[in-house]
This record gives sequence, C-alpha cells and structure tokens, in this order.
Amino acid sequence: MTDTLTQLTSALADRYTIERELGAGGMATVYLAHDLKHERQVAIKVLRPELAAVLGAERFLQEIKTTANLQHPNILALFDSGEADGFLYYVMPFIDGETLRDMLNRETQLGIEEAVKITTEVADALDYAHRHNVIHRDIKPENILLHDGRPMVADFGIALAVSAAAGNRMTETGLSLGTPHYMSPEQATAEKDLTNRSDIYSLGAVFYEMLTGDPPHTGSSAQQIILKIVTDDARPVTELRRSVPPNVAAATAKALEKLPADRFSSATELAEALTKPEFRHGVGLVTDFTARRGLWNWLSMVTAISAVLLAIAFAWVLLWSGPPSPVTRVSVHAPWGQTYGGNLAISPDGSMLVYGGQDLEDDRYRLWFRRWNSLDATPLEGSDGAIFPAFSPDGQEIAFNSHGGVRVVSAHGGEPRTLARGALAGTAWSEDGVWVYFADAFVGLKRVPADGGPVETVTVVDTAAGETGHFDPEVLPGDKALLFVAGTAEGYVIVVLDMETGEVRPLVSGTSPSFYPTGHLLFLDNEGTLHAAPFDVGQLALTGAAVPVIEGLAMANPPRGWHSISKTGTLAYVAGGVSDNLTPVWVARDGTAVEIDPDWRTTGLVYSVALSPNADRLAISVQASAAIRDLWVKQLDEGPLSRLTFEGSVNRRASWSSDGQSLTFISNRAGQSDLWTKRAGGSGSAEILLDREGAVSEAFFSSDGTWLIYREIGINSGISDIFAIQPGVDSVPIPIVVRSGFNAHSPALSPDGRWLVYVSDESGQEEVYVRPFPDADTGQWPVSRSGGTEPVWANSGRELFYRNGANELVAVQVIPGSAFAWDRQDVLFSVSAYETGNGHPLYDVSPDDDRFVMLRSFDEGPWELILVQNFFEELKRLVPN
Repeated sequence: MTDTLTQLTSALADRYTIERELGAGGMATVYLAHDLKHERQVAIKVLRPELAAVLGAERFLQEIKTTANLQHPNILALFDSGEADGFLYYVMPFIDGETLRDMLNRETQLGIEEAVKITTEVADALDYAHRHNVIHRDIKPENILLHDGRPMVADFGIALAVSAAAGNRMTETGLSLGTPHYMSPEQATAEKDLTNRSDIYSLGAVFYEMLTGDPPHTGSSAQQIILKIVTDDARPVTELRRSVPPNVAAATAKALEKLPADRFSSATELAEALTKPEFRHGVGLVTDFTARRGLWNWLSMVTAISAVLLAIAFAWVLLWSGPPSPVTRVSVHAPWGQTYGGNLAISPDGSMLVYGGQDLEDDRYRLWFRRWNSLDATPLEGSDGAIFPAFSPDGQEIAFNSHGGVRVVSAHGGEPRTLARGALAGTAWSEDGVWVYFADAFVGLKRVPADGGPVETVTVVDTAAGETGHFDPEVLPGDKALLFVAGTAEGYVIVVLDMETGEVRPLVSGTSPSFYPTGHLLFLDNEGTLHAAPFDVGQLALTGAAVPVIEGLAMANPPRGWHSISKTGTLAYVAGGVSDNLTPVWVARDGTAVEIDPDWRTTGLVYSVALSPNADRLAISVQASAAIRDLWVKQLDEGPLSRLTFEGSVNRRASWSSDGQSLTFISNRAGQSDLWTKRAGGSGSAEILLDREGAVSEAFFSSDGTWLIYREIGINSGISDIFAIQPGVDSVPIPIVVRSGFNAHSPALSPDGRWLVYVSDESGQEEVYVRPFPDADTGQWPVSRSGGTEPVWANSGRELFYRNGANELVAVQVIPGSAFAWDRQDVLFSVSAYETGNGHPLYDVSPDDDRFVMLRSFDEGPWELILVQNFFEELKRLVPN
C-alpha cells in the first residue's frame, strides 16, 4: 500500500473503507470504497495534491454544492464531499460497468441507433442541468458511464467547481481543464463564461467519435488539436460513414458549428433533430477551403503563414502548464488589400481584434473585426471613420465613436445602435457591462446605459484651473473608480477619480491609461514608449516608479498609442510610425487630389481649416505640442506659414472677415471658451467679441457683417444650441436652434443670408437640416436621410455640401426661390481618406466651387502589428509589485 493510500485510508476510516484504486485521471484518482454508514459501495475521487493545494478546501467545497442537488436518471449523483487530512474528495455511486471510452476502445464505432440512443439520453441529462444553470464543461467518453445499457454522466459540474475555485491560479497546478479533443472553440480559446452551447459542442464531438471512430479533430499534440478546433472544420460524417442518415449528419454538423449562436440553442433540440428524419442543417461541415471560401481572395503567402504561426502560438499559450509560459512575439500582416491604421481593441480573452484600417480597393477607412483563426477580416457595419473601439466585458459587443456619437455593435455583426452624442475622445465599459463611459472631450466624461437611456455626467472640464479636456476613460475593477487623462497647458496628466467620494487625484504624466490584473497601470509617454507602474486599486495610488516596457509604438497626436491588452495577457500594438501627420490637399469634384505644398506637413491634430475669401491663404488650427492649439496662416500654395496666436492653450475654428483682413476665432485665453478677433497679418492684439456664460464653440459673421451666429454649450447641461445676435443693434441673442436635450452644431449661413444649415441629433442620429434665417421657427427641412455632418455652402449659394453617413461628399443642388428646395443630391467622391471634423467642418470650398481643401493623413511607416503572448509574465519580471 502506497504512502498516499495509507494516509487517505486513515483520514477517511471513520466513514469509508478504502478497498482499492480504480484508476487515475488528469485531476483526480478514483478509489473503490465501502460506505460504512449506508452499507454500500461507492467511488471516491480524490483531487491530486498539487491541485488541492491551490484550490483550498473552503472555496472548493462551497462551489461543489451547486451540483449536489442535481437529480436525474442519467446523472451520476454526488453523495458526499469534504476535506480530510489535506485531501479534497467527493463521493459518487459505484457503477459496476464500463465507460463509453472502454466501449469505444473495444468496438471503435457504434451502431447508429445505439449512438443516437446514448446521445439523446445524455442530451436529456444536459438539458436538465442547463435548466438548473449548471454547465458540465468536460463532456467526454471517460465521463459517460454505461450501467445496464443506460448512460450516466459523471463528474457533473466538477470542472466548474475546480475552475471557479482555482480562478487564474490553475496554471500553478501544472494541470488544464477540459480534454482537448472535445473542447468547444470558445473553451479552447479560454473564454471564461461558457454557455450551454459549449456542452452541446462537446456532446456533438463525442457523438461524432461514436459514428466515425475518431473525434472531429485529431493531432499528434494537444497544441495541434487546439489549433484544428479553432481553425478547421471537421469532415462530414457521411464521408467517413455513408450509412449515416441525412438528419443525423445534419444534426452533427449543427452541434459542431464554430460559433455558439449557430449551434442548437438547447440539448433537447439536438436530441429532437437526431430523431426527426426531415431535419436538415443549412450549413454542413466541409473541409475543402475553396468550397467554403471561394478562391484564396488573393491573400499573400506571407499573410497565410503569419496567421498559422499566430494560431499555433495562441494554442501553445492555452495549453502550456507548469513553469511560466514564455513571452512570444509574432508580427501579423494585414489581410490582403488592407492597411493597419490604428484604433486597436483586443477582446478580453485575446482571441479577437478590432482595428481601424484602410480598404485599398474603395479607399474607405473603417473598423475591421478579425478572429485569430481567420485569414480575413470583416468590416463592422456603420463604422466608417470610427475611432476608439472597446470590447464589452463578455466580448460580445463593441463600442466605438463614429460620426460624433457612441455606437455599439454585436461582435457577430449587424446594425449598430447609437447610445449618445458628443465631441468624443475615448470609450470604455464598466466591469459589469451595464454602462458605456465616453469622453465628450471639451465638456467632460459621461456615461450612458449600454442598453440605451439618459446620459449622465461624470466629470466636468475645469477650464478655470487650466484644463483643456478630459480623454481616455478607463474603469477600474469594482466600478467604483475611473482613470482618465486631463489635458492642461503643460501637457497630459493621468488622474484617478473616486466615483464614490468625487475625489480626483493626479497620478503621472501620460496618456492611454489602462489597468491589468497583475496590479499594473500602463500608460504612454510623448515618445511612443509604453510604461508600467505598480498600482494599488484599493488605495487608488501608485506604489512604485514607472518603468518603460515597450518602445516604438505608433502614435496619434496628441500622444495616444495604438495598443490593447487582453485580460489574459495578450498585447497587440502597432509599431513603426506616427499618426495624425496631415497634409492639406486640393480635391477636385471628381475626387482627384493634389498636395497644396509638397514640403508642408502638419505634425499635430488639426481642429479647423478656413480659406480666405480669395483663396490665397489658409487659416488652420494645429495642436503641435502638449495641449497647445494655435492658429496659423499659410500663404497658398507654397508660401510661408505664420503663427497667429500666442496666448491661451486653445485657439481654433477661425472664420475670415468678408474683406480677408481679419479672423474671428475661439480661444480660452481669458479662462473660458470665448470669441476673439485679430488681424490676419498678425499685427496688433486680439480683441474679445463675445463673452457668454456657457462655452462658445463656433461663431462667424454673416457676409454683410450684420449678424453674428454662434454655438454655445450650456455650462451645466453640456448641450449645444445655436443663437444669433446683431452687434451694435441688440445685446440680447435670438435663439435659432434650441432643442432641449439635443445637440445642434456646425451652423453655416447661405451667401444671401436667407438659410441657416446645421447638424442636429434630434432624430437619434446626426442629420443635416436647413431653417430660414433669422426667423428660424417658420420652417425646417431635413437634408440628409441616413446620417449627415459637416455642411458647407457653395459660394454661389446654388449648392450645399455635406458628408453623408457612408462617408461621401454630397452636393445638394439648391433651387432658388422663396422656399428652400432642391432637385437632386449628387455624390461627388468618398471622403474616408480625409480627416473628419469633430462638431465642425474640417474642409472648405474654393471661390469657384470647383475644388475643396481637405486634410489627408500620410504615413511614416511601414506600420506593423505586433502580437505579444504572455505579456503579463514580462510585466511581472520588469515591474515587480
């Protein structure tokens, strides 16, 4: 008798008499014993000591109770569980029979009727457990006992109990949960919250083996099996066994679908399909790549090799146990016909990526969704020009900023829904998935229910204290505190907000903050270097110095890194370039673009452009360093560039006087966003024109100089409204577009002063509208139908331009007359390649209306996507805490 058996026999002597060992598995050893109290034979499973040491008795026993009350004729009951002398054990009935594995080892394949009978009875047991909110997680032939011809499912819920008790410490045991051959794809990719459909897949895999003699996917190593589960489809059962009826083959195919949503919704549905001769499944299992996908879509061999290497690396990470897994780096090429363009978000489990990218065929920039087991990427609906994607905590939805709003779309595709509007600069989910937080950059941080509802204010930009904006929200564990970036005249500071007390505390200079389970705060500096510092969530404080961990990240300007880290420690980042370096271009009506000055590049974020009346100069607002935004005047085409403003940290949205001698612009030089004017040549001092209680964010004079039209953001409401005033005539402003609860922006007056165009979100999405001026209440005409922003009048007054929801520049042909009307709208060209305004048009039209000045990004690449597996191991080594 071994020492372990001797010790166990002694520990359980008052309740059970251990007779002999029956067998050993990956997690436990099974003994035949005699139950002294009930005078019966039982099977006692004793967890391996290394596993028991990690779990701890209290937590394991607490979790295992959830399965103790399952009573079903096809479920092996749980008699008892406990801890004795360091041993964790559970007790089941002793079944004097064989396992399904024993039968398959002996017979290889079962009769079709027998296989269907076993599967339907196991499915009935699974359905019972699923209705009681218990998922098995480890369905395999070894866990199906055969007693008098009746299948009995053993170890029900044990895998869940072990997983819940061990948490992230499972790797310390050198063990892994689940048998690779029967894992569902989502289980193979380490998704935490499995559903009943995972069990359905596993049962389908067991059924497949009963019919064909082998599981759906085989390989010489666990890594190979995992890779095939994630990337390959199984051969149809009819190719391996022609006698399988069509309904049985179809049911097998549906049970083994890669996406959980494509499988049966319940185990009962699987059982019914197996017994209905008329059942068919629309998508069968195939192996021929060209049959599934058509041609290789001209993907380069480099792309294919990259994807395979990535999948192998991912499978290795999932199954490696024992010593800490090595940190691996893989360079991943964009799918053929695309470029990586930043705005990354990796799913919580690390298996999926959303990124911004340019489609080289149609020149559209949008968000793309890519699973690592695929060589292709899928465009997200409604994401043209979108930024700041963020996965929900369960990985099922993606929030992003697009067309001045927060939108959410399913990771499985479909139309996005709009949650809120604002000048957006960052998106984040609460840990419980109930709220979506976003940065209404110049107003503050807000949040909105993920299912829709009223927007709540979280922070307000303190302009009196020199703040210029709030960006990059990151919700900390527990949903009680929030990290974000505050812009100041000196630069960017990461601060933490205690949402219970309202206390705001600065932490460190930087941007793009994120917190990870290793206890580290990660952030980016101005040079594209990612730093990590130990951070105490309970104290909301750094507990050590920041250390650089990765250099050379591609950056936006202001500094914002293109990187994302999953909760499992997979890091994805873009290296090798700088974003938001822009070149102004002339774009003809047919879409042909020519650089204005080949030697001129802006090296910062641009907030506005405005052509002088005779198009000999361009006023442009650039954020070239820290949080300073200044106005510059460029002589066109290849003349000098002169700085116009030297005071305040925000100077933007200039408009020219009709004679081209002066500029009016928005500035915070007096502490709040007001309207100022200065001579365009730069001489003299700026003078204030309009000082309102709220923040003035857009303003311009009518062509005859008699009216001043402006947009004001309410100091408490954060809502944008449009007003007009007659300087020197009346000091009381006239409300032009005031919609309580809705935002109006981008006002522009027709050259004849009769019609005011603007953008409003009153319909639920941003659309372009026209009203009479100044009697705005006498009419309203919607111009766009499926999204519209950035309206600009043609100088002739016979056309109105705007950017539509498909990111195209549209020319509305206006009919002269006493009422506003048009006869058609012409799409001129795609503007996906050009910068979009944030609550203000970011283009202008030449005096002859034949060309437009726009801003196009240029790359300092080549950019490269890097995937780092087990990045947390590197964090622990570089920044101990």
